[in-house]
Amino acid sequence: MDKMLKPVVARYTEKITDLRCRIHREPELSNQESGTAALVAGVLRETGMEVMEGIGGNGVAGILRGAADGPCVALRADMDALPMEEKTGHPCASSRKGVMHACGHDVHTAALLGAALVLSDLKDRFRGTVKFIFQPAEEANPSGGAPGMISAGVLENPAVDAIFGMHVWPSLETGTVGTKEGPLMGASDRLFLTVKGKGAHGSEPENGVDAIAIAAQVISALQTVVSRNVSPLDAAVVSIGTIRGGNRYNVIADEVVLEGTVRTVSPETQEKMPSRIESIAVGVARGMGGDCEMEYVKGYPPLMNDPALTRLVLSTLSEVIGEEKIVRVEKPALGGEDFAFFSRKIPAQFMWLGCRPEGVAKDDMAPLHNNRFLPDEKAIPLGVEILASCALDFLASN
Repeated sequence: MDKMLKPVVARYTEKITDLRCRIHREPELSNQESGTAALVAGVLRETGMEVMEGIGGNGVAGILRGAADGPCVALRADMDALPMEEKTGHPCASSRKGVMHACGHDVHTAALLGAALVLSDLKDRFRGTVKFIFQPAEEANPSGGAPGMISAGVLENPAVDAIFGMHVWPSLETGTVGTKEGPLMGASDRLFLTVKGKGAHGSEPENGVDAIAIAAQVISALQTVVSRNVSPLDAAVVSIGTIRGGNRYNVIADEVVLEGTVRTVSPETQEKMPSRIESIAVGVARGMGGDCEMEYVKGYPPLMNDPALTRLVLSTLSEVIGEEKIVRVEKPALGGEDFAFFSRKIPAQFMWLGCRPEGVAKDDMAPLHNNRFLPDEKAIPLGVEILASCALDFLASN
């Protein structure tokens, strides 16, 4: 089937690349993807497949039935952009001020549309069903867009037996793909700490309780949550991203609000983090004469790759790109990805698609969520071929 796929992918490459350019030029934020969703639905309808819109918000799904009954496999892409001002200077750069596809979701959407076009041409050559899931709001942590689509029944009618997805990965060179079984990406939780003190004149600190000084000690103490509560063989991060407090240079602040993120790999570690963080923060604050209140919001769970599906994907990748181009990931990334919600419901497999142009050093490639991030367009047809191949190989083996 691989030899059959390549010429079909080649036939659609120009169209897929043009679609990606259009999507990139017209980015839409989380839960605002109505234009992208309409474009997706229109392309899917051109193939004659059954199309459903408005799933869990702006979600779209297409159902492609093969020549005979069989299992159902899903392929998923995300559609939303980020609130950033693009500075790539690319001809397809965003036309919308302050909005940019800085995480590659335009590539994901275009690649999945390509897979839909390719597999539609081959529907008489496989048994079973392929469901194409275009998801909104991946960037809307902690809720995300996947739970809404799942609640709306996107994995039912017909019931999905397995799901595949991918994400462009700028540290990997174009032509390579990385993956592993088990945890591939981390849980992503939100942390809010409100440090309480007592205001006073800056010249009389003895009459107040300095919330800024307490907050500084809380931040330092929180680093022990990872170093002394998480096994060195596990992985976790506690990072404070914002500090808000104080009203004037000569006033002892009575309140400081800290906001941060907690990233973990194992579900067990994710469960114990809130209590450890709260006990340390409250203990430090009270020990300095103040207090601390915590709000902990669980976000995306760890993304877990099914072992059997991973073996299938590694076999597929060996045929498509060659064994030497497969990057066998050793350590999971701690970035969150709401494909993880699908991985909690059904067997799932997620990959990292290399998108760093040949000859570009890693240090010279802008990372994800950077206003100069620009993935290599040559990665798009490869993403199409991999997604289509994974679907066909799964259907053929089940």
